[in-house]
Amino acid sequence: MSSFPAMHADEIDIDDALVRRMVAAQFPHWAGLPVASVTTAGTSNAMYRLGADLVVRVPRIPGAVEDIDKEWDWLRRLAPELPVAVPAPVARGGPVDGCPWPWSVLRWLDGANPVAGAVAEPALLAADLAAFVTAMRRVDPTGGPASYRSESLPERDGAVRRAIAELPDVIDVAAATSAWDEAVHAPGHAGPAVWIHADLQPGNLLVDGCGRLSAVIDFGCAGLGDPAVDLIAAWYVLPGPARAAFRTAVAADGATWARGRGWALSVALMELAYYRRTNPRMTGIARYVIGEVLADHASAADHHSPADHDSPAGSRHA
Repeated sequence: MSSFPAMHADEIDIDDALVRRMVAAQFPHWAGLPVASVTTAGTSNAMYRLGADLVVRVPRIPGAVEDIDKEWDWLRRLAPELPVAVPAPVARGGPVDGCPWPWSVLRWLDGANPVAGAVAEPALLAADLAAFVTAMRRVDPTGGPASYRSESLPERDGAVRRAIAELPDVIDVAAATSAWDEAVHAPGHAGPAVWIHADLQPGNLLVDGCGRLSAVIDFGCAGLGDPAVDLIAAWYVLPGPARAAFRTAVAADGATWARGRGWALSVALMELAYYRRTNPRMTGIARYVIGEVLADHASAADHHSPADHDSPAGSRHA
């Protein structure tokens, strides 16, 4: 029986016994290490602690298989450019009986996931997140793959509206539609695509005992895209009072901030619609994000000015 509840129709059944067999068959020098499942909010990969220093990452669905090669190829190149630790690939396994896809072994990174809206040191974490986002943008884009979230907001319009329509008993449909309408009509990104992590959610962040960002994990969505995508951290992780400092530190103008808020809303809406019956932890975070975005949208509407999309970073409260 799988160590994790099923969330997708096409996922494979993964449990501790399978992971032990996989490790023993392909990496016999690790066969004696204990294996234990890691509880996460993730949906695409299963994670298993291997001894004290390693973690096994196994794709749960076909759509996550290419993440193994992406992380193997790019994490070593990205790591020296970033201000916090990122996963270090150690070994790459191949298909075995019970797992038809490649899988990976990475170094274990200590830390705890921040709790959305209840972080211990919001100002410090905002600064740390801004430093990470800014460093990612500065990485040389030459040869970089497209991010999993490389499309524009208008290209997500149909999927977002379908998600809203599926949630009339869960969210304020009118408020969500109004907030999405504004975001989808924000000016698009005019510059070149930059490196983005594209999934800066609590489950992909680790903080130390002092509340500082110590590591960023799960680079399966990473690649080149609109820098606004990484602004989702403002609503997924930070409480309201810390968002203005984060916005200033990443130099987000009005249009970029509006797209970032739209990205946060679109991701949360689709997560809530898809996982509401299978992943309580993820849907709890999604509900929180939707509430924060709608509150921000309502506040911004109260202080709206015609030039708002062209205002410099930090020039309005958001």
